[in-house]
Amino acid sequence: MIFTHDTEHALATVVALINTAPEASGAEELGGPGELRAFLEDYRFSGVREVTDRDLAEFRELRERFRAVFGAPDVPRAVGLINEIIGAVRATPHLTDHDGYDWHVHFFAPGAPMAEHLAADCGMALAYVVAAGELDRLRTCEAPDCSRVLVDLSRNRCRRYCDSRTCGNRMHVAAYRARRREAEAGSAH
Repeated sequence: MIFTHDTEHALATVVALINTAPEASGAEELGGPGELRAFLEDYRFSGVREVTDRDLAEFRELRERFRAVFGAPDVPRAVGLINEIIGAVRATPHLTDHDGYDWHVHFFAPGAPMAEHLAADCGMALAYVVAAGELDRLRTCEAPDCSRVLVDLSRNRCRRYCDSRTCGNRMHVAAYRARRREAEAGSAH
C-alpha cells in the first residue's frame, strides 16, 4: 500500500466524482440531488443528510477544481490548486473510527457541509500525493477517445487506462489488430 486506507478511499472518491462529468462519461451523472445521494452512498460518505440543489452545485464546482489538479502541468501549479481547495475549508482534524474502519483522520469539522467534507478529505489526499512526490500518479486515461481520470496506485506505475475492461481492452485489441495487419502486409511482399 502506498497511502493509508482513508487516503486511498478519498482518492477513489475524487476520481469517481471527476468521472461523473459529461466530458468524462458522455452524460451528466450528477443530474440531481438523487444522483448525488446515490454517489455519496456508493462512496460511503459519512454523515450524509438531506441532499439539496445547493449541495449538487457545490459538488459540481469542486469536481471541476479537482479535475484541474489532474491536468496540472507541474507540481507548483498542482500545489496552488490544492492549496486553494483546502485553504477554503474550516479544517478541524480529528481521529475517528466510524463505520467499522480503524482509526483514521478526518480533516473536516464534525457537522460540516458535505462539500466542505469532500474538499477537506479529498483535498488532503491529493496533498499527500503531491507531498510524497507522486503527482505523476494522477493521470488521464491514455485511450484516445477517453477523458476519464485515474490514480495509478500500482507498484510499478504502469496503469494507463481508466478501466482495464473497457479502455484497456479496446486499446490492447486495437494494438493486436494493427500488429496483425502489419504482419500480413509484410508477408504479402
